[in-house]
Amino acid sequence: MKTEVKKIDEIKRQINVEVSGEIVKNKFADVFSKIAKEANVAGFRVGHAPLDIIEKNFSSQAHQQVIQELVPDIYHQAIQKEGLEAVGLPDIFDVQLEKELLSFKANLEVAPEIKLKNYKGLKVNYKKIEVTPEELKRNIDSIKESRKIDTADDNLARSLGYPNLQELEQALEKQIYIQKENVQRYKIENDIIEQVAKDLDFKLPPSLVNRQLEEMLRQAKVDLALKGIPREKIEEQEAKLRTELEAEAKKEIKIYLILAEIAKKEKLNIDEHLGRRVMEFLLKEADWKAS
Repeated sequence: MKTEVKKIDEIKRQINVEVSGEIVKNKFADVFSKIAKEANVAGFRVGHAPLDIIEKNFSSQAHQQVIQELVPDIYHQAIQKEGLEAVGLPDIFDVQLEKELLSFKANLEVAPEIKLKNYKGLKVNYKKIEVTPEELKRNIDSIKESRKIDTADDNLARSLGYPNLQELEQALEKQIYIQKENVQRYKIENDIIEQVAKDLDFKLPPSLVNRQLEEMLRQAKVDLALKGIPREKIEEQEAKLRTELEAEAKKEIKIYLILAEIAKKEKLNIDEHLGRRVMEFLLKEADWKAS
């Protein structure tokens, strides 16, 4: 396999690929064999026409099938050979195919070079979480108000599935604690992301941004439909929604690429939960201080 890579810009590459000999020859033989088993040729039973007649009558079909089956495989081998970390689908063009020669060119996007700063020992400020009597009282009062009653007692607790008022208050205290804990965790993780991403500037692959934007747009339209907004009204808002969501899509892709780079550098064993795995690593390595 012959390959040549041309750098177009920070994230765009063109790769020229050429393969010859047995790889192409064997693929043609395989394709013609498949066609022969199902070909309907006048004067012969299905699957019994001579190979030379199959090759003559179905050369165009075989040509297209070889391209469809061989090009994707050769493309992936080529970018692996060149160590290109491709993102999105390539634009393949100038495909040339002969009996023992295949060549093509592909424009592709690659992950940008990200010059990470020190991401270990990031500052994490946390507060000891407590539930105050005032917070508990506000929750009890809210229940009383929704039930249109003046007194919180065991009867109220039982109506909500608790044996007595004390058990209800303990359950509410636990709920408030978990809510405050979740809010603090969300803030801590956002602070970590801001510290990691601060002053990092790199070009984002348009294909990743567009894919993220389309998914966010799809979800936004679903949310509007669930609110009862007619389809035609939603379609009228699509351009506005797209504009509003674009900045967020870019931000999410930037964060994803940064976290992916950290995962690669630290050789983290990650699966589809990349963000969660990297965040766990960053929190473990952080400098925690109570405030």
